[in-house]
Amino acid sequence: MILGLWEIILVFLISAAGSSLAILVYIKNPKERANQFFTFLVFSFLVWILSAFFSEIPKNLQYSLFFSRIAYAGVLLSAVFLFYFSFYFPRRKILKKEINYLMIGTSVIFTLVNLGSDLIIKDAVPVSWGFNLVFGKLYFPYLFFCVFAVFYAFKNFFSDFKKATKLERLQLGYLLLGFLIFAIASIIVNVIIRSIVGSDIYYRIGNYSGIFLVGLSGMAILKYHLFGIRVILTEILVGLMGIILFLQIIFAPTFQWKISTILTFLLFLIFAHYLLKATHEEERRREEAEKLAKREKKLRKEAEDLSFAKTQFLSIASHQLRTPLTAIKGYLSLILEEKYYGKIPEKMRKPVENLYLSTERLLKLVSVLLDVSRIESKKLELKLERCSLFEIIEEIVKLLEIEAQKKKIYLILEKPKEEISPILLDKEKIRQVFLNLIDNGIKYTEEGGVKIEILSLKNHVLVKVRDTGEGMEKEEIKKVFTPFYRGKTAEEIWTEGVGLGLYLAKLIVEMHGGRIWAFSEGKKKGSTFFVLLPKR
Repeated sequence: MILGLWEIILVFLISAAGSSLAILVYIKNPKERANQFFTFLVFSFLVWILSAFFSEIPKNLQYSLFFSRIAYAGVLLSAVFLFYFSFYFPRRKILKKEINYLMIGTSVIFTLVNLGSDLIIKDAVPVSWGFNLVFGKLYFPYLFFCVFAVFYAFKNFFSDFKKATKLERLQLGYLLLGFLIFAIASIIVNVIIRSIVGSDIYYRIGNYSGIFLVGLSGMAILKYHLFGIRVILTEILVGLMGIILFLQIIFAPTFQWKISTILTFLLFLIFAHYLLKATHEEERRREEAEKLAKREKKLRKEAEDLSFAKTQFLSIASHQLRTPLTAIKGYLSLILEEKYYGKIPEKMRKPVENLYLSTERLLKLVSVLLDVSRIESKKLELKLERCSLFEIIEEIVKLLEIEAQKKKIYLILEKPKEEISPILLDKEKIRQVFLNLIDNGIKYTEEGGVKIEILSLKNHVLVKVRDTGEGMEKEEIKKVFTPFYRGKTAEEIWTEGVGLGLYLAKLIVEMHGGRIWAFSEGKKKGSTFFVLLPKR
């Protein structure tokens, strides 16, 4: 059989690509067993391909028989090294000693028998297109052993796939894709075409498709641009189209045809470059998006864990503090009453009163911390009842009037222009919200005063708490409802606050299905706090 120039070029390209890839993989990590066995696998495959190729060149059947036996030795070694490769890629697996000895012993015996006798390949007989092989008595045991080695290897790969990481799955996907291409090509050439033509004239084409298995496995080991299957299929398609156009240049019947094909080939190269570049870029962006999403998910989980830990700590700490503080407050109250422990020395009265006030403030703080932790952990349930919002705020205004009078500022609650029907509220919690807002207005106002308005909207009730105090900058407004935040001015005027009152107010209002926000035109221009609650 006279070999075509196209096949000579194809075999040369496969040999160059395969050997280069094997050397590259080995150099990358020569001590890694997976790299070593892959290198052996590639060179065994090249022995198989080249020997099958050379078996067609000589007219002497003895030479053809010799190279055919070497080719079948290459097939055997390829199967064996694929078997060992599967135990080290993508992760190491345990290889039982019995199986190891069986594989080594059997492969050595079959190799020696194949090269030194006619028990596997008996003879080569001439046919019109070249020659056909006549197989010996041990051919089917030899074939069974090769199939067993390949089957066992892919059993390992599929087993790894189930418990593999994302990268390992991608690597195994490449390897399995290469094997699938190789298997389909071999079936088409050696089964379908053979049954149609009635001979093995095209068997080498099936062999050559093994380069896909080798190439994709090598890329998987190198972890080189491990994109999705869509990208690698695009690369394969572009490569095949390039080879077809290149062969058309070589076998063009006329000079004009050759020139037009060259121009087409050059245009194809430009198109292929931009196509692959765009495909890689799209895949890279997708991978980056996946990494960012994964990182965001991880950070969100960590933030949730930290928030939960903080909430648990606040809850436990608050519970542990409340009991001793209540006891301290009780004893200090008894001391100040002078009924049970006698008269207090005059110089001790003021310190004891200060202790009592400090304990009371601590108990309020503990109460706020408990409420915050319960709301954040969703353990606090609202005790809803129909209440008059105007009456709740009116009680608070009467309670805080003395504080406003001490500072010589006004505290006004405007009566609604139209009657506002009672709405579903947790009375104590909503009272806490407006007590905090109005009290803050008094604390941070030196001149003018605090004015409260209640407006009835279509589906909501809007409450405005407006003061003429220190006011806030835009940056402060953004942070004013965050936990433990206190503006610079607030820290200077009222040093005892901890920055939880407005945060708790926000949580309570939102639990009622409402909204709270603030507005200020700037420093020294006062502030207005808005609370929007649904009518229900």
